[in-house]
Amino acid sequence: MKRTIIKNLLKSEDFDRTVVVKGWIRNRRGSKNVAFIALNDGSTINNIQVVVDFSELGETIMDGVGVGASLSVEGELIESQGGGQKMEVVAKKLVVLGNADPKEYPLQPKKHSLEFLREIAHLRFRTNTFGAITRIRHAMIFGVHQFFNDRGFYNIHTPIITSSDAEGAGEMFQVTTLDEKNPPLTEDGEIDYKKDFFGKKTNLTVSGQLEAELAALAMGQVYTFGPTFRAENSNTTRHLSEFWMIEPEVAFNDIVDNMDLAEDMLQYLAKYALDNCMDDIQFLSKRLQEEEKGKKEADRSMELIEKLNFVVDNKFERVTYTEAINILRNSKPNKKKKFSYIIEGWGADLQSEHERYLVEKHFKKPVILIDYPANIKAFYMKLNDDGKTVRAMDILFPGIGEIVGGSERESDLETLKSKMDALDIPQDEMYWYLDTRRFGSVPHSGFGLGFERLMLFVTGMGNIRDVIPFPRAPKQAEF
Repeated sequence: MKRTIIKNLLKSEDFDRTVVVKGWIRNRRGSKNVAFIALNDGSTINNIQVVVDFSELGETIMDGVGVGASLSVEGELIESQGGGQKMEVVAKKLVVLGNADPKEYPLQPKKHSLEFLREIAHLRFRTNTFGAITRIRHAMIFGVHQFFNDRGFYNIHTPIITSSDAEGAGEMFQVTTLDEKNPPLTEDGEIDYKKDFFGKKTNLTVSGQLEAELAALAMGQVYTFGPTFRAENSNTTRHLSEFWMIEPEVAFNDIVDNMDLAEDMLQYLAKYALDNCMDDIQFLSKRLQEEEKGKKEADRSMELIEKLNFVVDNKFERVTYTEAINILRNSKPNKKKKFSYIIEGWGADLQSEHERYLVEKHFKKPVILIDYPANIKAFYMKLNDDGKTVRAMDILFPGIGEIVGGSERESDLETLKSKMDALDIPQDEMYWYLDTRRFGSVPHSGFGLGFERLMLFVTGMGNIRDVIPFPRAPKQAEF
């Protein structure tokens, strides 16, 4: 007899029939005559209760079988006589597929710290918290692809190994097959990368944007969804060394079209989470409220469902960088020097505390900031007519600050070459990028959404290492 997925079984109203369920024991209780087992197979945050009557199956059938063990249970699905569940399975046949030594199994039914669970990331999927996060992560991945597919976009797989630095940051992981103890050298004593596997110095990519632009300037509208890497030695709750990026690029779109697309996408994804992940979101919301009980009201996070509806229900406020600077400079936290980074004037690079103030205190809705100073943004962004700002945009969310960054791209060949020269970006190595401006250039725009940033927002988790299955960070590459 085939097993029934627990998620599907819990939706059933067809009682008094034989079913087979398989899963892992989350908890067990009972007496010397009967055991009540909470069984979970990962399909839902909710467990099915299995009733084991020792007079039917033998007194020793559960000997040594504890939390974490996996079972196959054949039994009768009945309406529950007890509280807490509407149905249960009365076991007629029970097989232990794999036991878990109760003295060694680390995930006993009690509260575990997130720090401890990061140390056992190979097992943390079995907890309610990380089961919920994993299911939501899948739903968001599917939602991203659904959004773009429904709008006629083409998914592009851009290279993971690259010889260019799209962001100009220089903090990249090198890819090489050269002998680290005795690399070949040039006559000048430098490492001879012509002898390397690719014949030049290569790294893991920080972005698929530049290659996505190439595709957009032929295919019209494309998007990437792939891994990106930063060798930044940062141990904050907002940084990973390996993370996933969603990067659409659209030919003929200006900055306004770009803002419209990004707002549409973020509202779609927030609603998708509410429509498809409510059980898990409700669990994570209760978890967050419990965690923040000791905090002052002003320091507590917005309730998770309320926060998602905050995005779905509000038209995003569109504000220039200059307007935002004036608001921040004249704000009470700035005047009273309560910001960690005081805003002195135009040209300041905004921090998360400034972004959250604009969203949560001033406008009380998501905010899109546009027209940033050119000198704090990337070389490929379109220069405005004032010559000092670029058509960049950042989207700011409650609790997280910046969640999306993008721009209208510089489509004029000579302007782009001048900006590259000013930043010492070699034109000969980027000839392929310049060719798109040399042959049939058009206005075009795009943006990047860090998928783990989105996951932080949707789950309410506080540390980005808890929303990716196996985090990669400085001194951390286990599993």
